[in-house]
Amino acid sequence: MTQVPFGSTGLVASILGYGAAPAAFLKSDAVDVINFLLDSGVNLIDTATAYPGSHEFLGENFSHRRKDFILVSKCGNKVQGSEAPLWSDELITYSIDRALQTLKTDYLDVMLLHSCDLKTLEKGEAVAALIKAREAGKIRFAGYSGDNEAATYAAKLPDIAVLETSINIVDQRNIHGALAAARTQNLAVLAKRPIANACWKDLDAQPGMYKNYAATYTKRLAEMDIEPSDFGFKGPEDWPEIALRFTLSEPGVTTAIVGTTSKENAQRNIDIAERGDLPDETVAAIRAAFEAADDGTWTGQT
Repeated sequence: MTQVPFGSTGLVASILGYGAAPAAFLKSDAVDVINFLLDSGVNLIDTATAYPGSHEFLGENFSHRRKDFILVSKCGNKVQGSEAPLWSDELITYSIDRALQTLKTDYLDVMLLHSCDLKTLEKGEAVAALIKAREAGKIRFAGYSGDNEAATYAAKLPDIAVLETSINIVDQRNIHGALAAARTQNLAVLAKRPIANACWKDLDAQPGMYKNYAATYTKRLAEMDIEPSDFGFKGPEDWPEIALRFTLSEPGVTTAIVGTTSKENAQRNIDIAERGDLPDETVAAIRAAFEAADDGTWTGQT
């Protein structure tokens, strides 16, 4: 698996990362998938205090492989065991301490603020709490996860080293804002939803909670009026390749986070990523289709 510099952190990350939001529900299947990915050179795992059971699952099953991956988590939202105000120093400090315990690790490589709004960022308390944790050796790098104006603002803060934001074929607003700012600051950039929630599928074919996530993206893709054949691909079965390679083609993107649910899909994603960037003309055509269809409301999806 291709690995690249992780911004200015000095770390090296694979261009694919594992999104551990559903890991605790997949259980033994997720153990097999994560071990397969780690053995294949995928060395970044993304989780969050808000993902039910995810920290506990990773701590129980992968603390013995801690040196094999960059561990990224997110905090600031309500967490079990604390009634402190959201985004407060007290809550963030508690969340980090609890994360270290449940993940069974002495440090987190990265802790991100999990989608706090611009006004919260401007107050400074949340970022200051991450800085305090960094100085105490609990985390190595501070970062922000989110979209739009807040993400652009966060990317310009001197203590932010990592940005996670939405970038995909139907979610391109952050390319001009947050990603551009992150590139200027040489931040590590994690692209979330690079497969665009499989928005080419019929909504009725989307499982459970993903139907709600996919609805906006499905509508956007229909309005963009593009097909794989427009770019020299065979048909709908090629959408995953187009989507993932589009995201990885964007200059400044370090790692695309994919919530892979099977070893077969994991291998497919690795193979796709290793094919490299899409041709410049294909990227330009997808960008143009987004811009033509966007009525001004197509903001990044938090």
